[in-house]
Amino acid sequence: MSSARKPAAKRHPSVRRWLILRVVLIRQSGETLPEPAGRDLLVSTAHTFSQIAAAIDRAFARWDVSHTHEFHLPDDRRVVAADDDGFEDGDLDEAVETPARVDVRLGGSFEYVFDLGAGWEHECTVLRDQVDPREEAGIVPTEILPVFGWGAIPDQYGRATPDSDDSSG
Repeated sequence: MSSARKPAAKRHPSVRRWLILRVVLIRQSGETLPEPAGRDLLVSTAHTFSQIAAAIDRAFARWDVSHTHEFHLPDDRRVVAADDDGFEDGDLDEAVETPARVDVRLGGSFEYVFDLGAGWEHECTVLRDQVDPREEAGIVPTEILPVFGWGAIPDQYGRATPDSDDSSG
């Protein structure tokens, strides 16, 4: 047996680590929201951006999720659905890419836009990393889990009552 120490292993992107991703709804149709709502999500670095989009939509009470969405990374790359008509050269496939694969780190931010026509813009920031999901949520979830939130979530069509009419939706 050798007494020489092995060098510390580099993290491999497939190794599951847990993050707290703070998602704040900052703009709608280009207008900055005066009191933005937010949610903190427990996210694994192995979750795909497709799963992150679905979790954000659930956390912000979106029920009509047929609208196109996309992520904007700090280096100007987009993460979108590969089957989307707007998929362009250089775009990344949301069903494949994960926070680990695009090197999202503590303090790093990216943008999520839901419904490109209405432009619901969210700022997503890695608030904490190396999170123990058992300490944070009491379980190791298989899905992305909201663990904290604040603010009023606007209806995606601006409806205030069930019988409100919306001719634009």
